[in-house]
Amino acid sequence: MTSEIEETQLPGVGVRYSFSTSSDTHVSVLHHHSGRHELFVGDPDDPDASQLVLEFDDEDSRVLAEMLGASKVIREIDRLQQSVAGLSIEWLRVPAGAPAVGRSIGELEIRSTTGVTVVAALRHGEALPVPGPEFAIEHGDTFVIMGRPEAIRRADALLRG
Repeated sequence: MTSEIEETQLPGVGVRYSFSTSSDTHVSVLHHHSGRHELFVGDPDDPDASQLVLEFDDEDSRVLAEMLGASKVIREIDRLQQSVAGLSIEWLRVPAGAPAVGRSIGELEIRSTTGVTVVAALRHGEALPVPGPEFAIEHGDTFVIMGRPEAIRRADALLRG
């Protein structure tokens, strides 16, 4: 199973990013402060022991990224950005005394009256994705909303007054 990427600062050298592949091979990439990159393949139990070391300059790194599918990811991001052209994402914090405090998302009819979509609510450091119409608004809540700029202005007025 693939693990998370581990980042290790190497003072005076650079930053090493490491992970273990699904076949339990340890892979590290060392980004030197000089701009040079090294790829290490080795033992998952000893990140400093390597069976293979490859050195890359910027062009080599670009070619390798291309081979691993980076251009496909970039094309997909471009496609998604074009499909949401004209939309904005905004974070709105509800202050004490705001007209929305004590009311629910459904009661305020946020989507139908403003045209925004509530993507998430943040409360006491916890993210609540796509809160439902029963979600009661408290002061200090932060809403992540998405919509056209004029819809976001309407939501701001509705939520914060």
